[in-house]
Amino acid sequence: MSAGPVIIALGANLGEPGRQLVAAMDRLEALAGAPIRRSSLWETTPVNCPPGSPRFANAVVVFAPQPAESPESLLLKLQALEREFGRVPKLVLNEARPLDLDLIAWGCETRSHPQLTLPHPRAHEREFVLRPLAEVWPEFVLPGQLQGVGALLAALSPDPRFRRLADHSMSRDQ
Repeated sequence: MSAGPVIIALGANLGEPGRQLVAAMDRLEALAGAPIRRSSLWETTPVNCPPGSPRFANAVVVFAPQPAESPESLLLKLQALEREFGRVPKLVLNEARPLDLDLIAWGCETRSHPQLTLPHPRAHEREFVLRPLAEVWPEFVLPGQLQGVGALLAALSPDPRFRRLADHSMSRDQ
C-alpha cells in the first residue's frame, strides 16, 4: 500500500536529545523501503508544554515505506520505538520525553481517526516541523495546503531562539 513518501518528525527533550534523534534516525532507516533523507538537528522552544520544560532537539526524516506497510502499521512501529527509547504513557499533556515520533504525512493520503490523523493537523503551522522539512523537501505540499513547505515556513514568524545543532551529514558515530 505504498502511496507516497513518509514524513516523520522527531523530537526529544530528556536525556541526550541530539544523540537520541540520531539513533532513532538510524532505527527508522531499517523501517524504510529505501535510504532516508535526514534533516539537520534543530534546538527549539517547547510549544504548548508545561512551564519549565527543557528545550527540544527536533528533526525530520523522509523515506519511501516498505511495500506492505500502511500508515497504521507504521504508527504502531513508531510507538514501539518510542517505548524502546524510554517513553512512558504521558501523565501531563506535552510533558518532557526522551523521544517523540510523529507521522506527519504519508504522501497525499488523508486519515481522520482517533488513533491517526493525516496529515498531522498542526504540522503546517509548526516551525519545528516545517524548518527541518524545508531542508529536505521544500516543495512538498501537505495534503489540504495550497503552498509548499518552504512557503509555509516563510509565512511564519520565526522563533529567534531556533538554532541548528548539527547538519544532516552527521555521522552515526557522533
